[in-house]
Amino acid sequence: MRLLEHKNGEFSLTEDFGNETRFAILSHTWGAEEVTFRDLTDGTGKGKAGYRKLQFCGEQARRDGLQYFWVDTCCIDKSNSTELQEAINSMFHWYRNAAKCYVYLPDVSKSACDADDKPNQPYWQSTFQKSRWFTRGWTLQELIAPASVEFFSEEGELLGNKASLERHICEITGIPVKALRGASSLSDFSVTERIAWSENRETTRKEDIAYSLLGIFDVNMPLIYGEGREKALGRLREEIDRALKGIKREDFSVTFSLSNISDIEHFVAREGELAEIHRQLSGDGSRRTVVLHGLGGIGKTQLSVTYAKRHKDSYSAIFWLNIKDEDSLKQSFVKAARRISREHLSAISNMDTNTNIDDVVDAVKAWLSLPNNTRWLLIFDNYDNPKLSRNTDPAAMDIRRFLPESYQGSIIITTRSSQVEIGHLIRIRKLENVCDSLKILSDASRREGLIDDPDALKLAKELDGLPLALVTAGAYLNQAAISLSDYLRLYKESWAKLQKTSPELTSYEDRMLYSTWQLSFDHVEQQNALSAKLLRLWAYFDNQDLWFELLQHCDSTHPDWIRELVRDELSFHNAVRVLSNHGLVEVDKSSLERIESGGYSIHGCVHSWTIHVLNREWDHDLARIAVEFIGLHIPEEQAIRPWLTQRRLLQHAARCSYIVLNGLFIDNGIEWAYFNLGLLYSSQGKLAEAEQMYQRALQGEEETLGPEHISTLKTVNSLGNLYTAQGKHAKAEQMCQRALQSYEKALGPEHISTLDIVNNLGLLYSKQGKLANSVGSDKFIDRDYRLSIVIGLSIDKRSISIIIIDKRLA
Repeated sequence: MRLLEHKNGEFSLTEDFGNETRFAILSHTWGAEEVTFRDLTDGTGKGKAGYRKLQFCGEQARRDGLQYFWVDTCCIDKSNSTELQEAINSMFHWYRNAAKCYVYLPDVSKSACDADDKPNQPYWQSTFQKSRWFTRGWTLQELIAPASVEFFSEEGELLGNKASLERHICEITGIPVKALRGASSLSDFSVTERIAWSENRETTRKEDIAYSLLGIFDVNMPLIYGEGREKALGRLREEIDRALKGIKREDFSVTFSLSNISDIEHFVAREGELAEIHRQLSGDGSRRTVVLHGLGGIGKTQLSVTYAKRHKDSYSAIFWLNIKDEDSLKQSFVKAARRISREHLSAISNMDTNTNIDDVVDAVKAWLSLPNNTRWLLIFDNYDNPKLSRNTDPAAMDIRRFLPESYQGSIIITTRSSQVEIGHLIRIRKLENVCDSLKILSDASRREGLIDDPDALKLAKELDGLPLALVTAGAYLNQAAISLSDYLRLYKESWAKLQKTSPELTSYEDRMLYSTWQLSFDHVEQQNALSAKLLRLWAYFDNQDLWFELLQHCDSTHPDWIRELVRDELSFHNAVRVLSNHGLVEVDKSSLERIESGGYSIHGCVHSWTIHVLNREWDHDLARIAVEFIGLHIPEEQAIRPWLTQRRLLQHAARCSYIVLNGLFIDNGIEWAYFNLGLLYSSQGKLAEAEQMYQRALQGEEETLGPEHISTLKTVNSLGNLYTAQGKHAKAEQMCQRALQSYEKALGPEHISTLDIVNNLGLLYSKQGKLANSVGSDKFIDRDYRLSIVIGLSIDKRSISIIIIDKRLA
């Protein structure tokens, strides 16, 4: 870097200096007669108009105790292309390292008065706001990079600095205060935001609009004057992508999408948390993890959504994983696999088949662990039941099982638990600024002017900065012709009632949320009784993805209101719409492939309220209806692509299992549902859960139908197959032999079902290594069958045995 030195009224160019030298730097707009490098070396620049700028800068630097200064017109030898390339690629850093930056504004005079000047502002401010300096491309980095920026008029008089003129500069440029102050790294602002700062700026040479942004994005690239504006901007974008996503980003890029995540129209506040997340996740691609911990309904998910949207250009791929429970998480991995395979065909294959879901999880983890695939972001949402030493819940999740093995990429985890100790913990607190609460209330209620409404202020303070409570209250106010003071009165009444009816609710925040939901529920009940009844029923299903066809199994034994609810799709969707309008229900945006209609979901906190408050007295009849409907909806293997519905049902099946295993309904005559649940679990590789359901079914069938009934034997056979899959060969043989004896007695030795049992036993003995002892024997499985041929075929990775048997005459 070549500098100017002011000695005895003369300017001279120095040799290159290191970073330790303190210097001033000039920011200005070029005029017709600028002093060039050649002018200074030849001593011919004093007669040019631009020489006055040099004098100003040198004198001001001297007054500030600085011996050296830099001016772009004459400190760069522009005839040397190598030097020019280096200077333009280094200019942002030079301005950042300057002790002082002087902005010289020849179109702003302290002595002239503009017609637009207002009595309550300095007379030069209107011309300052219209200065050409704010319209030029190169001056953007000259404003942002230096810590100290001082503005001077045409006469060389100080107008103010970047701090004192901050409000005016923000209004003129649209640049956020944090960027001007240097309080945040520029990387905290998205690519789109930073490019927007330059949209209304111009440069003399078309390509410079791109080259002037090199420092703003901390990238470098060669200068190709003559390539045009668009090509230059295109190359700039490539360099930005390369820096953000890694050199081999194209090998791992997946189009950004959060289509399966519910979003809010206006995100309020949380700028400090967003900046902290970005700081913690910024790095060289090695593993970085952030844990967002806070109350339910505090806004952790929406904070993650906002971060992902704001910084999507920093990542090659972003995947949203719901870790509420194991089934939900694995379904999320299936969605991720589909997105990967859609753009990288050879990366993960066979996503359209009934692939083992654990294999899909492993395939995605392996892809995320590939060398150079370091710029992805995983968001594990709802990690509220972590596997800890003190947590004895068998359903507790161990997130480490699902993390990619390679120590790379970025991870965000949202959780209500403060015990998650995987990465950097960020505590998400309630909104502290009441204006933020009023903004949420205003957006949700679609009522304007709340910022000056004393009743709105009282309500916002009462709801204490809890976003979900504010949104619920706002949704109610949007649906009801009621004043804020009346809502506040009803809310306090609901709170008092809740204290009496639910003393176990010790959490102040829970009581606040439950009070707002109770008010909304009362209003829903007035508008549509079916809607209210549906919300009560929802407590017995999972909170996610409840759809029309799932409830279409009612008959004359079920309540009339359910038959009315699912009379047709219009009736169902109308009932849901009322709940949605009150902020209680939202469209389920799952991107999983399906063969039936789309579903609806409710927030986990709302679901908890429906269970513990709305259904405070457990309804055994509704619980039974849920088990029946889920059991009836489990598809047979002969159905078209049954795995699509099977996977969709898993979360509801888990809710069923909880109800069944805890004896929360009257289960007489419902063994068929247990059997179907066993089939569902078995088909999805959940063998322990399948065993529980099959055993329940068998116990009930033996009691009600008898041990020899065909339904009982069907369950026995299924248990035998399950035990074989679990490697419990002794139990499997016992079940298969019992089934074989009973099937032969009931159906005959050559019935297809009997032969199927023989086939199962053949497979079992093959796995046990007993096949050689069976072939050619006079007796097989203690019966009068001789195994002649066993042929193993491999079709779609499923081993099939073809058994040919001869019946021996006695």
